[in-house]
Amino acid sequence: MVLRVVAVALGLALPLTVQPAAPRVDDDAARRLFARADVVAAVDALKAREPASLDDQVALSEIPAPPFKEAARAEALRQRFVAAGLSDVRLDAIGNVLGVRRGRAARPHVVISAHLDTVFPEGTDVRVTRSGTVLKGPGIGDDARGLAVLVAIANALARSSIQTAGTVTFVGTVGEEGLGDLRGVRHLVNTELAGTIDAFVSIDGVGLDVTNVGVGVRRYKVTFSGPGGHSYGAFGTANPIHALGRAVAAVGDLAVPSSPRTTFNVGRIGGGTSVNAIPFEAWFEIDLRSADIAALASLDSRFRSIVDHAVAAENARWNRPGQITAALTVVGDRPAGRTAETSTIVRAARSATAAVDGRLSLAENSSDANAAMHRGIPAITIDAGGSGSGAHALDEQFDSTGSWKGTVRAFLLTLLLAGG
Repeated sequence: MVLRVVAVALGLALPLTVQPAAPRVDDDAARRLFARADVVAAVDALKAREPASLDDQVALSEIPAPPFKEAARAEALRQRFVAAGLSDVRLDAIGNVLGVRRGRAARPHVVISAHLDTVFPEGTDVRVTRSGTVLKGPGIGDDARGLAVLVAIANALARSSIQTAGTVTFVGTVGEEGLGDLRGVRHLVNTELAGTIDAFVSIDGVGLDVTNVGVGVRRYKVTFSGPGGHSYGAFGTANPIHALGRAVAAVGDLAVPSSPRTTFNVGRIGGGTSVNAIPFEAWFEIDLRSADIAALASLDSRFRSIVDHAVAAENARWNRPGQITAALTVVGDRPAGRTAETSTIVRAARSATAAVDGRLSLAENSSDANAAMHRGIPAITIDAGGSGSGAHALDEQFDSTGSWKGTVRAFLLTLLLAGG
């Protein structure tokens, strides 16, 4: 209010809303933080507590979080946020877990997130085994590791005397994987925290890469329908599974560009009632991807044509016009996005990576950051340290050798973005 009065007196024009200035960051910004005793103490504590973070990673990974059923893991994360002294700890309307570490001001407002859900269905054995530095179990890296790092940062800030200029909100999101279609982060950026986020960081994956290009994804469930009948008595009736087979075979023969990288995958198929019955229904689910909007649109159009031709070919084979039909249902639509390499958030990530003796490698991927990018929010996804293999597989592995680097980097990045 005082600023407004002074400005008017001086005849200056000010916008109705004054946005916070972005922090000034260069390649050495993170290293300069080590000139401060409070930061050095916090980093040393993070390194010393890395074994405890690995224990946390295992504990969270062993709490089932199948698609659309993340509640048990969300409650475990909520308890950890409370123990870390975060304020306003809560579950929002869609199931995300939020906790706030207030700074001297509300802005800049930095959101640090990891996702709660896994790709594994209910009933999957999620026990983790250890062999030396290697942890093995479904979801141990994707994204139990991200959640553990999230908690470690919150604890490090709670145990330190560091006060940031801006506010940090820690979030565990639901629905990042598969048919979740980013429902958690979409709610976050469109509703829960709409219009308040100045920087968004998703912690997801292993290693030290940074994703600044969000790959767009279009997913369909395609359902072929027909009258069905006895395999012998009704022979000559057009067959939905045969039409499906024609479509899948044609998809497999698609030629797509390597640059921009464009991909397709038929991931699930179902239908039919018996080996001796012509099915009345069959379906498959397909995943189409590209970081380039035009390339994704082209692939989408070609795929739709394939479905039309498969239906027409099956009906023509038996001279049964219109007997087989196909319905396409969109089950996922992740927007493509990009955060410039010259942006403050990418420069901060480069600086924080250099501070742990790493070299920034920028990548393309599909993650929670896509939704933030789509809203024009500076956003990236950072890997959480260590190394691993087998993401989305039952034998997923995480090697904790040097994993502290991921934890410390995430902590330094948080300070740089929040003005620590």
